[in-house]
Order: sequence, then C-alpha cells, then structure tokens
Amino acid sequence: MLPEALLCLLSAALAAAQSRKILSLNSNSAFSPSTTPTPAVFDLPTAANLTISVALCSATSSLPRFFVTNSSSSGVPGSGGGIDVFEIQLTNGLGSWTGIFDDGGVLAVEDLQQTSFELGVSDQANLSQPTLPKSSPNYTLLISPTNSSPSLTALPQTGCMLSSQKSTGAMTNEGLWLRDASGWRTQWLVEALSPATNYTAYVIQDSTQVGGPMYFATKSASFACPLVFGLAYCPSVAYTVPLPPPPASSNSRVYTAANIPEQITSPLLSYLTNFTVSLSSFACGRDMYSPIVTCADCQRAYRKWLCSVTFTRCGEASPANPNSFTSTAPDTAATGLSAVQPKDPKNPLAPQKVFSALLAQPTDISKARSPTLPAMGSAYNMLLPCIETCTAVDRACPALLGFTCPTSQFNAAASYGVGYTDSADGDQDQGATGGSQDRWGNIWCNGG
Repeated sequence: MLPEALLCLLSAALAAAQSRKILSLNSNSAFSPSTTPTPAVFDLPTAANLTISVALCSATSSLPRFFVTNSSSSGVPGSGGGIDVFEIQLTNGLGSWTGIFDDGGVLAVEDLQQTSFELGVSDQANLSQPTLPKSSPNYTLLISPTNSSPSLTALPQTGCMLSSQKSTGAMTNEGLWLRDASGWRTQWLVEALSPATNYTAYVIQDSTQVGGPMYFATKSASFACPLVFGLAYCPSVAYTVPLPPPPASSNSRVYTAANIPEQITSPLLSYLTNFTVSLSSFACGRDMYSPIVTCADCQRAYRKWLCSVTFTRCGEASPANPNSFTSTAPDTAATGLSAVQPKDPKNPLAPQKVFSALLAQPTDISKARSPTLPAMGSAYNMLLPCIETCTAVDRACPALLGFTCPTSQFNAAASYGVGYTDSADGDQDQGATGGSQDRWGNIWCNGG
C-alpha cells in the first residue's frame, strides 16, 4: 500500500491535470483574470500542423510569457527550458507558433498578472490573416477586346459611361481572396474569351470609381496548360501549370484545392511545416534576430518561393515576337544576365531587347523542375521564377537556417529569371523591366 503522503501527492497531480483547460481545434478562446485557470496551463489538440495564436487584450506593466511544448515527456513548459520547449514571441501584443503535435501538447503562461488574452488554435493556413470583411465593395468587372470599336479607352473614362458598356466573356467565379500581406481583394474567374486576343479591362466601384485600364492577352488555342488557383496554402498561385487536364469527375476545366493532386500538396505542406518548425525552434524565441524583419516575414517569403518552384508556371512567347525567348535551356553552369540580350553590332544605337525568361521543356517528367508534378504528356514552355522570389527569403530569414540563392556571376540564369526586377548586381528595382510583369500584359518571369 502506498504511503498516505504519496497518495496525496498523486491525487494533487491528477487534479491539476484534470483541471487544465482543453483548447479546441480551429477555435478562438478569450480569457480574463476571472476566467483564466490556475495555474494557467492549457492542453493542446493533436494535429500534424498546428498553429497557436496569442493576442493580448489588455495592457500591463510587463508582458506575460507564453511557452509551448509538443513533447509528451516535457511536462508543463516554462522559462526553465527543457527539451522541445518553445516560447511564443509577442510583437505588438500578437504572437504565433506552428509545429507538429502528433501527440498533442501543452501551453503555459507565466507572469500573467491581470492580463486578458485570447488563444487561437488551428490546423488551417493563414491563421494570422486579416479579418474577412463582412461585405465587399460593389465592384463590376468590364472586359472588352482592345481592338473593339469603339475602344473602351476612347470613351469618356467615367463610371457612368463605362458601366453602360457590355462586358465580354462568362464570369464563372467571383469572391474575396487573401493573396498576400496587402489584404483581401476581389478575384474573378472569366471563361469564354477568344484565344490569342488582346483585352482591355476595368474595375468599376459603385458605378462611379474607375480602376484601369488594364491590359492582358489570352493564350493561343493550342496552349495546353490548365489554370491553377484558389489554394489557401499557396494564395499567390493563380496561373497556368503543366498538368494534365483536370479529371472529368471534378466537372471543371481548372484546378483548385478541391481537385489538385495530392502527390503535389502532400510534400509541399510537409516542406512548409518542417521549415516553420525549424524557424520557430531556433529563431523565434524571446530574442529577435532582426529589427527589420520578423519570423512572419520569413515564413511568408519562403512560402511564396516554395509555391513558385513547386507550381511551375507555363507560358508562351508573344505572337508579335515568337522568337523572344531562349529556345534551348542553358547549361547548369550558365552565367550572365538573362533579361537583356546583347546589342545588335549592326545597329549599336538600337535599344537592347528584353526577352521573357521562357525555357522550352521536354515531355520527360524526370527532367522537370518540379518532380511532384504529374506528366502533362506534351512539351511546354516554362516561365522561370524571378530570382527575387529566392533572394527575398535570403533577406527575410535568419542566417542560421542556411537558405542561399545562386548568384548572377555563376549559374543563377540557368534556373531563375535574372535582371528583370533588380539588376544583375542586386540593385533594387534597377532591372531591365523593374518588375515581374507590366500593365500591358507582359510577364517577364514568375514573381509568385
């Protein structure tokens, strides 16, 4: 029989464990000084990729500290440290931490004082995203062939005039979408446009405010790559990707999160989770690694780069300049600036030509840039990702992660579009075009 003192100790431990507040998955819980459990310890649910979000709701003389562990053997995490114990860094009263919780976990709060706070637990992407607006502005999308008569640009550029014009195409999807850190925007999917045609577009708000004109060109009738968009884990992907046609069972001609092959998403989410765990483990504790960028900036830049290299972008040369791209892939040791071509020695005063970062790709899937993409079954042209998608990660992330990019002095031009946004020497916005695309519909490299 166990001694009475030991029995009391076991009973106290069991009572403390049973009194812990269990945080439900994909929920937000608010706590005040009167509702916070004592001690402030919370059980976390099981999830392959769990994000914990902290928000302070009141001001105190000193900030509370939030500790988390995803190890079943670490007990209650705290400032004493230990194996698999991490502190959630707070910036302006907000903080988050993402990791693998195969066996659940524990969150504990120290130095709480009389602070009110909220805890969010989610296995969904974009937990810290801006709040979805309750309503969106009354936008109208207007599209017309650029060479139509009369041209939209020749009309009075007023909301009342443009609102009276008939739009081309069939709008099959419209909704709010959180593409990047700039916040929510309205996104349209338009079908039934003519191939190889230049179009002019306007966005009109409340029949009064006019945005545009904007210009774009549709692909040729023989262009085979389908459109991919609407992926919460890759919100900036909204372009054509070398994939076979969507399965007939999906009743769609485009890929979305509902029908994208799992062989693409599973490794991508695994890479993103592992990177986030490494980032949270080594760089996002109580000390900041940079006064300029944060772990959120690093994770956002890495996700954009990962998505741009995973979802290879298809492209084709402009019908007006069918030879304005490199028809054969450069050697892996290729050097030099890919954006600006050498001047014509017969006409040295002529401006240098700017070529898109397009490379012809064979049908052999083993030679594809992204090995997780299923074979499309035909040759295509790949639009290389802009080198800035890589250097943005290098700049935003702590050096200890070891993320590096190729340089223009060596082989960067073999796998990235170099010299479009930034110069070959890295001077910001001093490249040949100043961006990955322009308002005229030219896309020079894949900016993600």
